[in-house]
Amino acid sequence: MHDLLFKNISRHIQLSEEEFQRFTEPFQLKKFTKKEMVLEEGEHCNFEGFVINGCFKVYFLNENGFEQTLYFAVESWWITDLDSLINNVPSTLNIEAVEDSEVLMISKKDKETLYETMPQVEKLFRIMNQQSSVALQRRILSLMNKTADKRYLEFLEKYPGLEQRLAQQQIASYLGISHEFLSKIRKKTSLGK
Repeated sequence: MHDLLFKNISRHIQLSEEEFQRFTEPFQLKKFTKKEMVLEEGEHCNFEGFVINGCFKVYFLNENGFEQTLYFAVESWWITDLDSLINNVPSTLNIEAVEDSEVLMISKKDKETLYETMPQVEKLFRIMNQQSSVALQRRILSLMNKTADKRYLEFLEKYPGLEQRLAQQQIASYLGISHEFLSKIRKKTSLGK
């Protein structure tokens, strides 16, 4: 369980075994069942979570009440609402388990304590936040500049194998299209293979 977290953070910082033990101490393993909410719009987010196994969708409801999925978080991804966490404002996002899942959760308070006691942890989360900002920027540009066909192909590349774990409606929500239009795209791309 902690091996996955160790591999993830080792891409950004190096910790000794003892430092890694100190780092993981405040994390708590939480289990979520399929369709269970981790965070709901209007709540205050006070955690970050590292997905050990399973899948989550991070989404909001648009003005027509339709789900718009920002991203899916699978194994080795992090979940949170950064705006709510950093600015202590009510969340505009929902985080829901798509499958039975396990997450290592750390509270904002415990993370702040780690920042003070282990300066390299602040570097870790700074790097991760920068990468998250880049990913979000790329996602926005993709939504604004690419056809639905290209966004679908990007989805398949970004989330290999996830298509089989999700309902067509969930993928359509991520792509910003109807599930009927997604069916047409799937047929067209499968014919082109």
